[in-house]
This record gives sequence, C-alpha cells and structure tokens, in this order.
Amino acid sequence: MKLYLDPGHGGSDPGAQSNGLMEKDITLDIALKIRTILKNDYENVEVRMSRTSDINKSLSQRTNEANSWGANYYLSIHCNAYNGSAQGYEDYIHSSQSESSTTAKYQDMIHSEVMKVNQLSDRGQKKANFHVLRESNMPALLTENGFIDNVQDATLLKQSSWRQKVAQAHANGIAKAFSLKPKQDNGSGVVYKVIAGSFKSIENTDERVTFLSSKGIESFVDTVSISGDTWYRVQAGAFSNRENAEKRLEEIKSAGISDVFIVTGNISGNSNEEGPSGYSILGQTFLSPEHMNLFVKNINPDAIELGIYYFTFGEYYGIRGDIAFAQAMHETDYLRFTGVVQPEQNNFCGLGATGPDNPGASFETPRQGVLAHLQHLFAYASTKPLPGKYPLVNPRYDLVKRGSATTWVGLNGKWAVPGDTYGQSILNIYGRLINTTMQNLENVLKEISI
Repeated sequence: MKLYLDPGHGGSDPGAQSNGLMEKDITLDIALKIRTILKNDYENVEVRMSRTSDINKSLSQRTNEANSWGANYYLSIHCNAYNGSAQGYEDYIHSSQSESSTTAKYQDMIHSEVMKVNQLSDRGQKKANFHVLRESNMPALLTENGFIDNVQDATLLKQSSWRQKVAQAHANGIAKAFSLKPKQDNGSGVVYKVIAGSFKSIENTDERVTFLSSKGIESFVDTVSISGDTWYRVQAGAFSNRENAEKRLEEIKSAGISDVFIVTGNISGNSNEEGPSGYSILGQTFLSPEHMNLFVKNINPDAIELGIYYFTFGEYYGIRGDIAFAQAMHETDYLRFTGVVQPEQNNFCGLGATGPDNPGASFETPRQGVLAHLQHLFAYASTKPLPGKYPLVNPRYDLVKRGSATTWVGLNGKWAVPGDTYGQSILNIYGRLINTTMQNLENVLKEISI
C-alpha cells in the first residue's frame, strides 16, 4: 500500500494561527507520527510525505507527486479556524464522490477511528471541491483536526499526547481500510513496550516527553484505564526483542528517570497489563521500597516496613512487587490486621486463611511472610520451575494450578472466593499508591524550586 501523506501548509504559509499555535506545525507533527506508526507497525506500507520539514510546496506540486508516484491513497492533514466560537472535527472527500464509492467507505472508517479518541465534537463527514481532493487520481481524504482559534480545541492541539492519539487513530483507520497486516517481527506478535512514567496528570506526561526529547529519546503518551481511572503513560519505544527493550530502559535510567518499566503487549496495541484482563502479575517492580513504606505509613503510622522485601523478591521472581504490596494492603487493611489473620502470623496475603477457625499460615519473620506471598504469586502466574536462590517457604505452593492466573484480575475466584472484584480492588489500591507517589514527588520538586 502506498500512502501519500500531506501535512497542510508549510514554510511561508503558516495556515491558521491563534492561541500561540500555527497550523503548519500541528499538521506536520501529526503527519510524522502517522508515518512512524504505519512504518513501524505494519507490513508492506510505503509512505511518501509532501513535506517532512517547514518548507513551501504548492498544491499542484503535492498532487502531481502523488499521481506520478502511483499512490493508493492521499491523506491531507489540516486544522480549522473560523471565528473562535466554532469547534470540532470534520473530514472531506471530493464532492463528486458517491456515498457508495470506495473513497466514501474509506472516509467512514477513518472518521470513526478518529472520533473515538479526539475528544472533539463531531462536525460530520463532508464533501468539497478542494484541490487535493479534485486533482488526486486516487481516493483522497482531508481531515480538519479541531479549530485552532477555539480555546478548548487549542488546549488539546497543544498536547503532544493528544496529537499522538489522533495520529494513531488515523493510522488505525488506514489499516482497516486497506486491510494492512501487522508486523510479526518475532514470530509471535509480542512486543515489549518501554514505559517511562505513568501519571494521573497529562501535564506531567507532556513534561516527561519534553525531557526525554531533550535527551534524544523519542516518546509519546498513551492512556490506559485502571479500575475506571485514566492514567497517562509515556511510551519510549516498542521492541520485538526483550534485550533491546532492556537497553532502552537502561538508557532512560541513565538519563535520570527511575520510574521506567517494561510491559508486554502485541503488535495490535493490546497489552498483557492493560484492558479488562488487568495488569500482568509478571513484570518489573518500579516503585521503590521507600515509596511503598511511605504510602502505608500515611494511612497507618504504626505499620512495619515491608517495602524492601516486596521490591527484592519481586525483582528476583519477576513479579510486580509493588502491586503485590498493594495486595498485602488489601489483605491486611494496611497492616492493621482487622480480619482473622493476626500480626504475629506475618501472613500478609491471607495465605490459607478461610475463617475464624482457620486463620491460615504463620511465618517466623516478616521477610519470610513476604517471600511466601511472592512464591504464591509466582505459582499462579508462571509455569516455570521456582528459581532456587531462596527456600520454598510457601506451604500451599504445590496446591496451585500453575499458570492459571497471569493477571491480577485473573485471581478473581482463585485467591479470593467468590472474589468477583478481588483483582480490581488490588489495582484500585495500586492506583492510589501511584497517585500518592507522584504527588509526593511533585511536592518535593516544588520545595526544591522554592
């Protein structure tokens, strides 16, 4: 498939200007992001752009290039302007095209995808006699991505994360229209996404993207939903090879960012840590022991400090130790032990506890109790043999059906019976843990700046 991608305006022609923005900059950024997505994620895609920098190019030059190249599709990216009061998204095909035409069908697909994510009002699918639609020999679409002179729309246009989502939506629509085949670089479709921070505030994510850019590391912002809350994650690469992902992770750490981790997903964008299945149990622990301890002490000042154990054993077994810590908070009521399990049992995950007559397992030390907890999670999440560095202290390890719950939500009905929302409750606490951590960091930064 050959796509001619046309970011509107450029050079001495800035297009619409308002609210500190120029249309030519916005359209180029979105178009470059579309090209990157299509080239990285799909097979047999060629993309030629009318411009990749801030240069002048006439409308005739653009359509002549597309025609002589033999493009299969012409996509022109624009922003709108009117009088400051108009707002929203609309797209155009040529006025000569019928509703049943291939061009109209492609418009349907792209329009639908873009409207899913752009947070703009829908101004509809329209027709016009624009030069690029009239003079191109192939199906063509011109999209108007918000009104640059409208304050609400401009607020979105200024966000790199928003432009990334809009670019992804355009790419999704093109992929559907032309039945593009996702790349399967490693034969399994698995990709390793490097996440350089997860935030509740979109402003924090844009700051992180800017910082990474200053270090020569490209990134963008994606959104995920955890227990109904929206989180903004900075993705700094997706790799088919785990080693390459680890190299990027170390590069980001060397740049001074510690809250970086890897999630496993597939080429279509679905992640084993996202969506209705919930976060994966296996994965890197990225919150520090100090963050975990501070979180629980804000709720229970008398809480013992377990963060170092959840971090250490989590890293060793490849378990998300920070989410396991959140599970312990759920099971012990933030180490207040208001249920049947008592503090002296050092049983932080309710292991074997079924009621007042059976309060479950006991362990000699808090360290041993956390070790048993992480071993139990390993049994559920993995089919591999238990690594041998630490002794098996979990008395119920062999009772678990190995690999039967790879996500936290997958523990529903297994760890807690019936427990239909057990995993969601853990993730909800984890979300609060993340949010508290970021608020504390923001407060420290404010104090430093003062």
